[in-house]
Amino acid sequence: MAAERVKRKLAAILSADVKGYSRLMGEDEVGTIRTLNIYKEVMTGFIQNHQGRVVGTAGDSVLAEFASVVDAVQCAVEIQKELKTRNADVPESRRMEFRIGINLGDVVEGGDTIYGDGVNIAARLESLAEAGGICISGTAYDQVKNKIALGYEYVGEQAVKNIAEPVRVYHVGMEAGGRKAKKGLRLEAKGKRTLALGILAVLVAAVVALWQFYLRPVPPRVEVASKERMAFPLPDVPSIAVLPFANMSEDPNQEFLSDGMTEAIITALSRAPRLFVIARNSTFVYKGKPVKVKQVSEELGVQYVLEGSLQRSGDRVRVTAQLIDALTGHHLWAERYDRDLEDIFELQDEITLKILRAVQAKVTEGELPSVLVKYFRGKQGLDCYFKIMQVDRHLQGFNIADNNMARRMAEELVAMYPENPYGYFYLGYTYSRDIYLGDTKSPRETIEKGIELAQKVIAMDDSIPNGHFLLSDLYQLKREYDKAIAEGERAVALAPGMTAALAVYANALRFAGRPEEAIPLYQKAIRLNPSGPSYLYHGFGQALRATGRFEEAVSALKKAIQIAPDNILAHTHLAATYSMMGRDKEARAEVAEVIRINPKFSVDSWAKNLPFKDRSEIDKIINALRKAGLK
Repeated sequence: MAAERVKRKLAAILSADVKGYSRLMGEDEVGTIRTLNIYKEVMTGFIQNHQGRVVGTAGDSVLAEFASVVDAVQCAVEIQKELKTRNADVPESRRMEFRIGINLGDVVEGGDTIYGDGVNIAARLESLAEAGGICISGTAYDQVKNKIALGYEYVGEQAVKNIAEPVRVYHVGMEAGGRKAKKGLRLEAKGKRTLALGILAVLVAAVVALWQFYLRPVPPRVEVASKERMAFPLPDVPSIAVLPFANMSEDPNQEFLSDGMTEAIITALSRAPRLFVIARNSTFVYKGKPVKVKQVSEELGVQYVLEGSLQRSGDRVRVTAQLIDALTGHHLWAERYDRDLEDIFELQDEITLKILRAVQAKVTEGELPSVLVKYFRGKQGLDCYFKIMQVDRHLQGFNIADNNMARRMAEELVAMYPENPYGYFYLGYTYSRDIYLGDTKSPRETIEKGIELAQKVIAMDDSIPNGHFLLSDLYQLKREYDKAIAEGERAVALAPGMTAALAVYANALRFAGRPEEAIPLYQKAIRLNPSGPSYLYHGFGQALRATGRFEEAVSALKKAIQIAPDNILAHTHLAATYSMMGRDKEARAEVAEVIRINPKFSVDSWAKNLPFKDRSEIDKIINALRKAGLK
């Protein structure tokens, strides 16, 4: 089959972004977004008036193309003058100032956007511009120097990442004036040209000599993350956050596809034994928000950030991805893929392996068996995967209504895709939740149903950690503590970075009367997933309470409720904790929340299913709840 032809053209590219955007967002997110949208509308108007076309407006950036460099430069100057006028009445600390870079270069057309070195150079020029300023490349300067009478200041050749040759860079003045070169070296000598060129040759030779030892150009500066400002210390192994892939399709229903791609990569990476991967719950808080790599790195405490987009057209998908080292600002790699929709999980594998190699996580392809490729191949597999994502979202609610909905959907999964072990896993998980939520008339029968399903998952594929951590969870409820701990260990061995596996293993230790050993596992799981899920924090809170760390327990349980306000277990345990601390008013308030969520709540019925090995621990909780007013 012949290689797919690409459409190339020569274009003037304008790239712009906001200087200090992260600071503005940190001080006033709503106001910054409002101003940004207004300024983008203004810029779009100028671009269209100069026969340009906007091809991208992600985050705080604007990317446009022009057929003429003259039009692009004139447009940039008018934009900066207009924005300067608008900023005049704004306090200096709240001014939104754009930097603009312009390049004339070869680009590749891809749908409604453009790609290639021509675009990359424009973006690098933008980062060299001052706030409210313009930088242009040498190729652009050669076209406008005799056509637009502005002040052009030559600032030398700059090394541009992934571009073989240095790029000539010029600052553009906003007013009419002669061309000038930095530090008085004129680019076009008049008069005794030969003598001037001879002198210039001597000077160049001297500069080159100095350059070799002292003045070697460095890549353009970008906003980089600071280790000192990170919310968490960097792990000892490579660490990464995978941001939600942007849905570039016009159909909002394709969100499941872009989200699925993101989750698939996170799932695969979490199985690598020498990589620290932030879990889905904590990266998806950035979904749809204009964030920068620096912010993500500092808030989550990671060195590397992956961002990308997905666009579907019929049975084809276009995926772009780029991996960035937040501590240096360098792009380790960036790729664009055009594939058949049915090949999306093979593509996920390809991206995963490139990430691992780029961050020097020593792993071979054989160490990462692609479960997703194995069980979700083809259109039917995709449909199954999307349904699983819906089931998982209902399970995050941790209440009876969501759990019942998850069970109905899981039963449909098993009926529709009996060869897929994940359907049995999620169905078994709903039985486990029934016990914790007190929504079963026969706990013993419910546990056995769940164990049967967990064992079926393991029989179908022993390499899937889900079957093992579900079995661990159910053995805890059956009070077979040694078996629960063994299955928890197995799940963590298969997926060292999986939050759920760590949490279930920690639960097994806690119920077995070993809360001190459980606490580090909870802490690791929370470090991987600081934004949830809710069950992680309420388990952690119980372990802290069991070791006498009551104030910390209250904080953890409050976090569980913040994530899932109807998490009845978190409210129940917070009520018990407050009661044990003598904070009766707060305990009664939590009791009211328990009754709101489940008016038929019974302490006796609920306590029967508490699987603590030490009966005295159950008695403490029961007594505390009754003291708080629960019956």
